[in-house]
Parts: sequence; structure tokens; C-alpha cells
Amino acid sequence: MTTRIVQLQPQAGADPAKADDQTLEQRIIAALRTVYDPELPVNIYDLGLIYDIRIDGSRVEIDMTLTAPCCPVAGSLPGQVERTVRRQVPLDDVEVTLVWDPPWTQERIADEARLELGML
Repeated sequence: MTTRIVQLQPQAGADPAKADDQTLEQRIIAALRTVYDPELPVNIYDLGLIYDIRIDGSRVEIDMTLTAPCCPVAGSLPGQVERTVRRQVPLDDVEVTLVWDPPWTQERIADEARLELGML
């Protein structure tokens, strides 16, 4: 699974700021792992639906996809992701964008999730 996490504007200072950024990244990922696909018993992060997380200070942009373009939660899941991250991580702004390129495939599923789904 390849999820890109990018610090858009590095914080001033050395290691302490970097440690804070790591903690923020980890908290965002932990929040994403509390959101589950409604059809599969796997969270959206381990399912490989999160394509990109961009952090700019206290602003976060998340690109995500769905397992299929005609997914019945296409209109609600991105909003649920945004609300969950806002609720669990102290940020000024969270923007979630639904993307379709590249298309999601089962190869994006994390090994732990594959095991849970009986795919290994």
C-alpha cells in the first residue's frame, strides 16, 4: 500500500518540530483507521482508500478513493472522513477530495487487512 504523506511547508526549527509533525501524521492516520468501509470489515486506511495526505501547519488535505465509482457511499464517506479527522485531531482545516486516478485495486489492501479478510 502506498500512501503519500507530504509536509508542504516545513516547520521552522530542527528535530522538535519534525517530531511534532510525525505525531500529527500519526494522529491523522489513527483517525482514518476509525472509519470503516460499510461493505467490508476493514478501515479505509488499511483498505488502501487513502491516496495522499498533505499537511501544511494545521491544515490537512486528504485525497481518497472508493472501491468503485458507483459505490453507494460516494456522497457520504468523504464527509464522514472529514468529520472524523476534525473531531479526533486538532486542526484548523481538513479538506477531503474524492479522486479516481489511479483506480483502486485489491493490491492496495494492507497485509493485515488481507489477513482479516481471509485473502492470505
